Amino acid sequence: MPATIATMAIPRTRFILIDTSHAGNVGAVARAMKVMGFDDLVLVNPRWPDVLTRTEAIERASGATDVLARARTVPTLDEALNGMTHLCATAMTPRDFGPPTRAPRDHFNMLLNKELPALDGRALKPGLALNAPEGIAFLFGSERYGMKNEDVYRCHVALSIPTHPDYGSLNIAAAVQLIAYDWRQALSVLGHGFDVQPATAAPQHADAAQVAGMLAHWQQALVDIGFLDPAAPKKLMPRLQQLFNRAQPTAEEIHILRGIAKAMQGAAAAHATSADTAPAVHKR
Repeated sequence: MPATIATMAIPRTRFILIDTSHAGNVGAVARAMKVMGFDDLVLVNPRWPDVLTRTEAIERASGATDVLARARTVPTLDEALNGMTHLCATAMTPRDFGPPTRAPRDHFNMLLNKELPALDGRALKPGLALNAPEGIAFLFGSERYGMKNEDVYRCHVALSIPTHPDYGSLNIAAAVQLIAYDWRQALSVLGHGFDVQPATAAPQHADAAQVAGMLAHWQQALVDIGFLDPAAPKKLMPRLQQLFNRAQPTAEEIHILRGIAKAMQGAAAAHATSADTAPAVHKR
């Protein structure tokens, strides 16, 4: 890990929705944010003043109502950007001019590795370096029209999610989910990522003595069923030893294998008894 990353402070993260028209999308965005551990949501001039408490928003939040409760609505983008020092548009760069367009992961890596130039005239705080953001904001435009050019111009980068060239249309909540995931993954190098939680406990492998006992049991069972000739065993048992070394069976699996060996021995004994008690057949 580069020393510059290890010593960087964690920037505050804010998601800003501009001119949002569908309450359900607001709830879905809250859900997407919460699963990635973010909770700072600001809406600029939403279609519905009560959007954060509308039924569609609450239903689509699906348990992320705490994010909705903490969110706020403001009339202007200036108010939403208060305290934010690095602004990321989520739109294609306007054709005439504007910030550079980058994939989220590429930009986040550059940002955390301090590979970006100093802030230019778009800085909210004069003299603050782009590579040391105090707060990072992700801006999303309306569902129908996206971001206005003048809002994109204020940003330091236009993030473009790599998609199929013939169809790149993403629902706003899906876009938020992808950006939030990539940003959380980038923050993991600072120790602020999430580990995968295993659904089951780590397996407890059988020790050498348990494996050896099972193999001895199997050796006798294979003799009993006539598969192994004890007078000419060749390399069967060493090969089985290597097989189980690669498999690394657990203690429970050893019990299963020994149960199979016991059943094999029982079947062999029953077959032998049946053969001994069968009436002799006399030919004329």
